[in-house]
Amino acid sequence: MNQRRDAVLREMGLAPLWRLRGTPQALQADAPEAVPEEPAAVAPSAREAGIVSAQERQASHRSQSVPAPQPGPVALAPAADYPDERAGRIETLDWDALDADIRACTACRLCERRRQAVPGVGDRQARWMFVGEGPGAEEDQRGEPFVGVAGKLLDAMLAAIGLKRDEGVYIANAVKCRPPHNRTPENDEIEACQPYLARQIALVQPRLLVALGRPAARALLGVDVAIGAARGQVFRYRGTPVIVTYHPAYLLRNQRDKAKVWEDLCFARQLMEKSTPG
Repeated sequence: MNQRRDAVLREMGLAPLWRLRGTPQALQADAPEAVPEEPAAVAPSAREAGIVSAQERQASHRSQSVPAPQPGPVALAPAADYPDERAGRIETLDWDALDADIRACTACRLCERRRQAVPGVGDRQARWMFVGEGPGAEEDQRGEPFVGVAGKLLDAMLAAIGLKRDEGVYIANAVKCRPPHNRTPENDEIEACQPYLARQIALVQPRLLVALGRPAARALLGVDVAIGAARGQVFRYRGTPVIVTYHPAYLLRNQRDKAKVWEDLCFARQLMEKSTPG
């Protein structure tokens, strides 16, 4: 691991460094202080494993202090289609028209107090797509997602696995306007923005979707999930693999969970490596 990556991981609070060893199951730390008290296991493969209901996952979460992932990926039904006229129109938009439509949107109450809507940023032919929650104050000011303190941490997370936000990565949010006081988006706000997110995914055609936090997971999966229970599993959004991890803003308040996100990033990288031809 080169010196730049070492420095990035130290910035994330992950020193001693985590390294992959042998098999996907062996995501271990080089020293005990870098390991969460009860680290979650990582799913061993990318084969299909059927459909698991939200009720079954919740029951598992209640019965275990740290949920173990399923033996293989979990496939949820795709998010519901939106047959209304607005969604049908959005499905036909190209990039320029989509960005303009997002910036002019008044479909939910979040438009009332925004400075500007925040569509997305990055490589429009990306293999990786990261979906966050919604813009914060600085994002609302600048019109670009993840440019505040949480954005700097996301950049460090990307660099830790050899990625940059403008090279092979596209970044968007579940909602495109800032919720007042940075509160969590309501379900109806997520649903109002879902056609925009669906169109962004359709245009990018990523090979992997990474949901950063619970609202992002809901936007992609159509159900509420507990992040701790969903980690280490592979879900599906209209055939595209989805993994779930914590939002960078959450990590700023819960430093010890950075090690869990490092596990999730290593898991995501392994999935991408397995799916790469040759």
